[in-house]
Parts: sequence; C-alpha cells; structure tokens
Amino acid sequence: MALLSHFPDLQVVAEAGNGREATEQYSRHHPDITLIDLRMPEMDGVEAIGAIRKEDPGARIICLTSYDGDEDIYRALHAGAKGYLLKEAGAQLIWTCIRAVHRGESWIQPSVAAKLAARVSRPDLTARELEVLELVVKGKSNKEIGALLSVTEGTVKVHLNHIFAKLGVSGRTEVATAALNRGIVHSPPK
Repeated sequence: MALLSHFPDLQVVAEAGNGREATEQYSRHHPDITLIDLRMPEMDGVEAIGAIRKEDPGARIICLTSYDGDEDIYRALHAGAKGYLLKEAGAQLIWTCIRAVHRGESWIQPSVAAKLAARVSRPDLTARELEVLELVVKGKSNKEIGALLSVTEGTVKVHLNHIFAKLGVSGRTEVATAALNRGIVHSPPK
C-alpha cells in the first residue's frame, strides 16, 4: 500500500487481492494491524473480519474502504473491526487510526461516527424483511416476491410496511434507494 510508505516506522508484511487471501495472509503473518476493504471478491470484508477474529479474537482490524453506508459501518464493527476509515481520509487520519487501534483503542472517522449513530438508533430488520428488501431492490413485484418466498401478497405488503417504517421511507423506490445508499443491500450483479 503506497500510502503507508510515508510512515517509515510501519512495515507492510503482506497484501491480498480478495477476502480469502486476506484471511490466509493473516494466518501466515499475524500482523499487529490489518487493514481490510469491505467489498472484495471471493469473501467480502465483513466475512473476512469475522474469520480473522474467529481465529484470533484479539486481532486488530481496521476497515479502510470507500463505502460509508450506515449498515456497512455497523456490520464491519459488529464483525470485530476496531477502526473504520474512508479511503479519502488522508494520511494523517489513517496514521491516527492505526496508532489508536495499535494501542488497543477503537477509532472511527468522525464523519463515519455520525452515520453509525444514526444506524444504532434504527431498529434492525428481521431476516424475512431483509429477504423482501433484497427482492424489492432487484425489481420484483409483490406478487413475484410472494411466490419466491412462498407467502401471500398480503404478507409481502405487511413486511414492506414494517420495512418502510423502520427505514423512515414511504415507497418502493425510496426504500430501494435507501437500502443501497445505506449498504443494507448491495447492487445486484449485472
């Protein structure tokens, strides 16, 4: 990572191109600090954080990513990340975060902390509500969602009303946009 070369007291011991490689490199090197992105091929960042923390509950992991959706932040920290930064944060904030996490502290970029606070105060969606939401984002109608989930169209409407209330939105387009912007659901593969 070129940005870290500005700090002569930091040494990069390994790099990985995907989440699976990240967990393998962690197992091989057990670095003091691990920087990990959220969206990676083969295994996403949250899964990789979970796998690393399962192997080593004391692992000090910082999520360094371009994704600032409140749900992305929440999932990464819930999985065990001790820090969360956006890639555009700049060298000084990255250095500050690395130092804090190395000391055993948690550190979240201030602009990210505000989004996390908003997420924490919002009720969680149930597993079924997440299924319904994912299908809405994929453009499925209530009838299609009902058929796919083996429930009635009326049940789908009830789930949607709960989702709308929990996310503070009033319609399908707004809920799909909110789900994508907040990182609750990620864009369907093209």
